[in-house]
Amino acid sequence: MTDSLPVDARVVVIGGGVMGCSTLYHLAKLGVRDLILLERKKLTCGTTWHSAAQVRQLRSTNNLTQLIRYSTELYASLEEETGQSTGWTRTGSLSIATNADRLKHIRHQASLATVFGVETHELSPAQAAELWPMMRSDDIIGAVYSPDDGRVNPSDLCAALIKGGKARGARVFEDTAVAGFHVHDGRVSGVQTERGDVSCETVVNCAGLWGRQVGAMAGVSVPLYACEHFYLLTKPIEGLGRHLPTLSDHDGYLYIRDDVDGILAGCFEPGAKALSLDKLPAGFAFDLLDEDWDHFEPMMHNAMHRIPALEQAQVKMLVNGPESFTPDGAFLLGETPQLKGFFVGCGMNSVGVASGGGAGRALAEWIVAGAPTTDLWSVDIRRFAPFHANETFLRARIPEMLSLHYAVGYPGREPQTARGLRKSPIHDRLAAAGAQFGTRMGWERAAWFAGQNDPLPAPLGFGKPAWFDAEERECRAARNDVVLFDQSSFAKLVVDGADAERILQKLCANHVNVTPGTIVYTGMLNKNGGYESDLTVMRLSRERYLLITGTAQAVRDLDWISSAIASTDRASVLDVTSSLAVFSVMGPKSRRLLQELTPDALDNEAFPLFSSREIQLGSATARAARLSYVGELGWELYVPVDMAPGLYDTLMAAGAAFGLINAGTHALTSLRIEKGYRAWGHEVTPDDSPLEAGLAFATKLRSGVPFVGREALLEQQTSGLRRRLLHFKLDDPDVFIMGDEPILLDGGVAGQATSAAFGHSLGASVGMGYVSLEGRRPATMIEAGGFEIECAAERYPISVSLSAFFDPRGKRMRANP
Repeated sequence: MTDSLPVDARVVVIGGGVMGCSTLYHLAKLGVRDLILLERKKLTCGTTWHSAAQVRQLRSTNNLTQLIRYSTELYASLEEETGQSTGWTRTGSLSIATNADRLKHIRHQASLATVFGVETHELSPAQAAELWPMMRSDDIIGAVYSPDDGRVNPSDLCAALIKGGKARGARVFEDTAVAGFHVHDGRVSGVQTERGDVSCETVVNCAGLWGRQVGAMAGVSVPLYACEHFYLLTKPIEGLGRHLPTLSDHDGYLYIRDDVDGILAGCFEPGAKALSLDKLPAGFAFDLLDEDWDHFEPMMHNAMHRIPALEQAQVKMLVNGPESFTPDGAFLLGETPQLKGFFVGCGMNSVGVASGGGAGRALAEWIVAGAPTTDLWSVDIRRFAPFHANETFLRARIPEMLSLHYAVGYPGREPQTARGLRKSPIHDRLAAAGAQFGTRMGWERAAWFAGQNDPLPAPLGFGKPAWFDAEERECRAARNDVVLFDQSSFAKLVVDGADAERILQKLCANHVNVTPGTIVYTGMLNKNGGYESDLTVMRLSRERYLLITGTAQAVRDLDWISSAIASTDRASVLDVTSSLAVFSVMGPKSRRLLQELTPDALDNEAFPLFSSREIQLGSATARAARLSYVGELGWELYVPVDMAPGLYDTLMAAGAAFGLINAGTHALTSLRIEKGYRAWGHEVTPDDSPLEAGLAFATKLRSGVPFVGREALLEQQTSGLRRRLLHFKLDDPDVFIMGDEPILLDGGVAGQATSAAFGHSLGASVGMGYVSLEGRRPATMIEAGGFEIECAAERYPISVSLSAFFDPRGKRMRANP
């Protein structure tokens, strides 16, 4: 190679797979100069070169779907721009169902497609067979066809991206392995390679399989791990045809497409095989792993069942190539909280080619703008903590993620592997009481409590859940008596110092210059007025605040606040999550119960809403905070973890006289949706403003006091809202929904649900969702009616309101079902 490695660059992209090439291309397109890409061997080596290269648009969220939609547009246009073909072919995709649950699953996806603007058509088995004549169809009960999906040639795609990047001044250096990094004052400042060092402002880790190891060189946790991924290639099969839609037989764990007149049949199989990179040779590049026919045999039988012609086909090869996966099956994007200027775009979970165009653009925009330009929380690396990069954890969890790649999307599904990372101090007591646990941010959290007649293990399915009766018991107790939620997993941050008030007053949309002992409900907004977090702030003293935020938000919120504290500020922020347990005692009898255990007055005058103070509770001392997320009288009790078991025992013993029972997160969700309480990641996200969410009351917008996002909210007030959060209730009590369905008005798509649950106090499913206003007043739309919700292609009438359907002052649940 004659081109010499520069000593300085603005941005260094590491990795020449599709994510690295796309990120380089889009950075160059955005005008970034002094831009280079380093590849340890050759472009596309590792994973990209052997990708099956399917491009299916529909994903779980609108923003992720739009990333792939952009990919299809980019891949179709790159040849005209660069002169290099990408091999893009619009073939469509065909998803088939062989059982009722799978059919409901793909119909649900088709309903989502109407919200996201993706064209789909539901087909009969006969119509599906016309699109795939060699497919066995006698066991198919339905299908969905997406005509705009397609495929590319991955090597040609990367060549086109690189050509486009180079035309704008980007430079590429192959055979240049990264050996380490330079760091200065908490920020990456350079890259070490075997060919010399490069000073830089920004590093982008797109190293694919090696992403975790590259991150570790910089002291950054990148939670991904490799698995073996298999697909079969056959020699030509007479009469097969070309450019057939990619066939998704997910009940058989298969994807199938034509390939050079033969068949490519790949799988995401049960019992997937993790792969330690230590097993790969040092020079691994355009290599494959050993064929494993014993492992692939069950999938081969499934493929021959679906395509009988495979029984006589000649096998060309069984491809076994390594791919990287993450602990939740979604890829990793964004700036790492551990090292500023160090970005990641890896762990693509076998959707690298499909997502690469859009994800590369999103990552480039994030780098240039200094923040994501849309809500990317579902792929933001800050959803993980450093412990998620533990190799033992990853080796156990990652194969499960591959195996679930094609799983039916049942509500309530939880990972079964690598559990028990973080436990509440009363975990064993809850387990003994029948707790059935879910997991969030490594925490084991009680989802519901099984009684003697509740089925265990609880079967998953659509419709009425197996835990319905247990959830109803817990909701009834919360509405009529008193319950205890163990919410020790709450993220807890202490902001301390002489400048704490000034910093939080700027970050928080609501006033935090309040007297000690006051609790403030607020958001922290981005410059566009969207929510970066939704939290409660307790002022403990003149210079100390305790911030309570969601279980999953600890890393994100710590990073957001830390980034706002300058080196000259007299302030610090500390994550104290693991030092405090939290018991939420909620219900109309909560005051009577707690008053039995404390000499401190708990009446409204002595202990008003949104206040907190330390009180005695039995032999423990706890900080009691009067607020509620269920719409009933209640207190959150914050106690050191070493005192938590004793306090729990005291509460349960005294609570027996008041009907106290344990309650879990399923009941909590139902109760909060009935009362219309918003949740971050659902009703409030980086794309949602307080005005749209109906939370203007929780801001200081009228005060004139500056805060991040204020100017954007003022602009919204002037220009008018384009959409508004509404509450809805299904008219049919026998319909259960999941919380992301299309909301229809007069037969057309008007919005999408953000949360939903069965409202046990109301006897029907309830939820919230955003609806497009199109210049209309929400009240006028509600009065006119005509609202429906679409659940798996079926439409149901809903009642809609600007306020919650449940008012605890006016309605109680019946004492018995």
